Amino acid sequence: MADKKEKMKMLLTIASVAAISIFLTAHLFSRRRRKQRRSEIRCYLHCEPKSQLNFKRVLADNSYSPFNHFNRQSGSVKEKPLTLTHPYEAEITALMEDPQLQFSKIAVDDFDMKMGDSYVWVESELQLSQLARVLSEQTVFAVDTEQHSLRSFLGFTALIQISTEMEDYLVDVIALHDSMGILRPVFADPNICKVFHGADGDIVWLQRDFHIYVVNLFDTAKVCEVLSKPQKSLAYLLETYCGVAKNKLLQREDWRQRPLSDEMVQYARTDAHYLLYIANCLFAELKQQDCEYSSCPDDKFNFVLEASRRSNMICLQLYAKEIDGFPGESAAFSILSRQLNGQGAAAISGETKVRDLVRRLCAWRDLMARVHDESTRYILSDYAIVALSEKVPTTQVDIYGTIIQADLNIDSSNLSSSLPSPSPVVCSHWIDVHELIQDKLGNLDKLFPMVIQNCLGPNGSCPLSVFNYALLMNSSLKLETRLNTKQNGFKNPKHVAKKASRQLFIQKFSCKSPVYHNCRIYANDGRLLCYCDRRKLEWYLRRDLAKLVDDDPPAIMLLFEPKGRPEDEDNDFYIQSKKNICVGCGEGNHYLRYRVIPSCYRIHFPEHLKSHRSHDIVLLCVDCHEVAHAAAEKYKKQIAGEFGIPLYVRKVSHHYNCEQLPRLFCVMDLKCLPAAVMN
Repeated sequence: MADKKEKMKMLLTIASVAAISIFLTAHLFSRRRRKQRRSEIRCYLHCEPKSQLNFKRVLADNSYSPFNHFNRQSGSVKEKPLTLTHPYEAEITALMEDPQLQFSKIAVDDFDMKMGDSYVWVESELQLSQLARVLSEQTVFAVDTEQHSLRSFLGFTALIQISTEMEDYLVDVIALHDSMGILRPVFADPNICKVFHGADGDIVWLQRDFHIYVVNLFDTAKVCEVLSKPQKSLAYLLETYCGVAKNKLLQREDWRQRPLSDEMVQYARTDAHYLLYIANCLFAELKQQDCEYSSCPDDKFNFVLEASRRSNMICLQLYAKEIDGFPGESAAFSILSRQLNGQGAAAISGETKVRDLVRRLCAWRDLMARVHDESTRYILSDYAIVALSEKVPTTQVDIYGTIIQADLNIDSSNLSSSLPSPSPVVCSHWIDVHELIQDKLGNLDKLFPMVIQNCLGPNGSCPLSVFNYALLMNSSLKLETRLNTKQNGFKNPKHVAKKASRQLFIQKFSCKSPVYHNCRIYANDGRLLCYCDRRKLEWYLRRDLAKLVDDDPPAIMLLFEPKGRPEDEDNDFYIQSKKNICVGCGEGNHYLRYRVIPSCYRIHFPEHLKSHRSHDIVLLCVDCHEVAHAAAEKYKKQIAGEFGIPLYVRKVSHHYNCEQLPRLFCVMDLKCLPAAVMN
């Protein structure tokens, strides 16, 4: 009997262990399968390049950090001002008291009411500089902008239309995004009046995208208010003063496309082209009103002054990001208030669970919009969020079907009805949606770092860009801080954050292969000409201009007489082998290229000093790179003060000796390198 009990106990124990083993194995297999499925799904952005991803820098990224305005005192867009004040507040305030409006009288017969075919398409930096010079000679010019917001989280300016009395200009700001600061001085000049219509949006958009601040504004919409016009729309003004009808449907066109269609060009030109004439007419009416009321001593109302005051009040606006306390918080509140409360609590089963899922989906949508630089409405509509929260689909097919059905209920006149349903973001990351619905992601606090790491981490599925890089850094700091705190007890969070930031920077931006291959090129007489990389060596071999004389490391001998020899030019730089290590500290595990001469100066060197030269490129580790960059910024300011060379020079003045400039900058930036480099 005792033996039977012992056997039963042993059998139960074995069965329990087997059951637990099967459970753990199934759980681990399930997790591994989810990870495998996630890694196999490729983000749609790899196959669908977006125009804004070509921007080299953006002033407003998709992170949760506040927007930094232009620091006029330092002349830098990188240093934050001490206080949040408008950089041109003094000039704008002065204009509100003393308007600088110099409109020339444009007769109807002299104005081109039919708007001919002639206009200037500005797409190069040279053309933009020429436009800036033309505008600097004007007393007034008209401006309008076209924005794109559907396929961008914050939106961006896609086209700027500028008209003078003589010419219409269409500025391709997608191609010139990184150079638009050239127009900053012209727009900030208080002696030049800029005519807009309904400038509230344009003012902050120009600040957001280019740090362009408008000073001396004449807003025709505000003038309509002062003159008590029956309407203040631009369509009304075009019809009343110019007899021109405008197709407002074209405003919804995708202004990113290039080339623009003839209809889009016509639409874009119309606003700015006629705006100067309309502004002249309205200004004349303001002056007439002032003359009529000047005989009334008790009436101190000045129409011109009031129009200028209202217009320039708009200029004092400052762009600011809308930042929620938690991702998607305001959107979730809006949906719950509008979609759910309106139905009554009794009509919603499991109301608490539905509300929680709405918040989760809104948070996920907000994060994915920031990562992919898409609008939230492009990723997932409010209707789809409500439907997913109520129906709780359990399979990929059901998730897609629920979203499609919800989007079909949207009014066909709504822009969202023409969007893909489900969106490419949902299709690429449907596993996230499935796990959110099934409540497998745990606490909402874990959602942010988990989603960001899955998308942008070392093995992330989505490409990094100037829009989402800061998101990755912030997410990684939180994760790294939590892990170190749990494993090693409390540590200085700043130290942990810096370490995490450094590791991620190394993973993403350090050189992935050796920079120097130390391949050798010999002249036909056997003298060493230079060290080079494999590509240059293979170039000669493919064209039968050289023969291979050694394999490890590779070396070739030229079959022709080269133009020059290093010793003839007193230049032994090229006949030295170079190590793939940081020249500052000797670090060999990672390194980045560092330009001794800043690019903003190098572009102005004479051509013979720029072609086929690599003297100013050295390898630095992340730490030495940071030290060198900080020192470089310091010496740039010192040089700017001592020699009167702007920090962001666009053109080298003729009174500078171009032969001396390179040596000046070389001395400056050699000081910026770590001490070990100089030794």
